[in-house]
Amino acid sequence: MPASGCFAIEYAEALDLNNLGALVIKSVSPKCRAGNPTPRVAETYSGMLNSIGIPSKGLAYYRESVLPAYTRYDTPVVVSISADTVDEFADAVAEMSLPEVAVIEANISCPNLEADGMAFAMTPETTYKVVGAIRRRTSHPFWAKLTPNASHIAAVAKAAEEAGADALVMGNTVLGMSIDVRTRKPKLGNVMGGLSGPAIKPIALRMVHQCYRSVRIPIIGCGGISSAEDAVEFMLAGASAVQVGTASFIDPGAMQKIIDGLESLCQEIGVENIRELIGQVKLDRQLSDRWLRFAQQSG
Repeated sequence: MPASGCFAIEYAEALDLNNLGALVIKSVSPKCRAGNPTPRVAETYSGMLNSIGIPSKGLAYYRESVLPAYTRYDTPVVVSISADTVDEFADAVAEMSLPEVAVIEANISCPNLEADGMAFAMTPETTYKVVGAIRRRTSHPFWAKLTPNASHIAAVAKAAEEAGADALVMGNTVLGMSIDVRTRKPKLGNVMGGLSGPAIKPIALRMVHQCYRSVRIPIIGCGGISSAEDAVEFMLAGASAVQVGTASFIDPGAMQKIIDGLESLCQEIGVENIRELIGQVKLDRQLSDRWLRFAQQSG
């Protein structure tokens, strides 16, 4: 499936959207937002920096003018929601829990204005608070989208599970910065932004594995996936599904190529059902137990 913010209905010109596992739409916020100052994107080695700022025209506009274009396909639609406070999150999720929406993705990797702008998913406590508030307001399936910038990701994942999330999306971009040496100015108008693409894949893969060892709910892996081999790596680490982001900017048909590649790769390695791959990375038992204890102690 596409990662939120890296996909638009125009991708139907490059691939059959009915072949995807889900259609994840760009995050919407209940408040109208203009987004961050330009420039918003900067190329980096093996990736890109972005600081878009989640522009939004509000939930009513989204329901009337954005959502219908996606719900006409057979593929399940996932609505990604961003909000500034716990109550705004809960209210927005309740409002968007519509029959035509299969899943709500709560983007709790976005800034929390009640905690001086620190992302909700940075700590287990704020994660539990926002996920619990959302759970009380909807019976819809919902995923908690976590941030790789958290220092105790296993503890954050566990808090999201205990508060009622049905699955985790691990994760989002890694905070970064780039400077133009000639102008001496940051390359992004907002100074810092999110690093995505192949450069962050080892970090994302490690965090998926840590989450898998800590929770029992499904994990959707995300971060630098651009090939069938990448997708299988994430599944071996513990992901039940994957999201593709930056690769689709380079090649709009990337997701279809990954789907086709998965079929060929599974035949090559003798896998009859792709579910057989989930969490099946081979680890030395003693080393695995040591890493599990470390993860529990450090979060």
